[in-house]
Amino acid sequence: MAVRVEERERGSRVFLRLRVAREDMGRVIGRGGRVANAMRQLVQAAASRQGKSATLDIEDPR
Repeated sequence: MAVRVEERERGSRVFLRLRVAREDMGRVIGRGGRVANAMRQLVQAAASRQGKSATLDIEDPR
């Protein structure tokens, strides 16, 4: 599985972009988006512990 993560910070906001190979998108998103939602919750919880908020975007390369 090939994954690339890009991170940007603006003040107390953290933006994460997860780039995943097209053939791995199903595994990363999961049935009904469950895996993707769980990853977003984990990222937000980790950011919250540091007094920040976070956004996770999942993209497939085109």
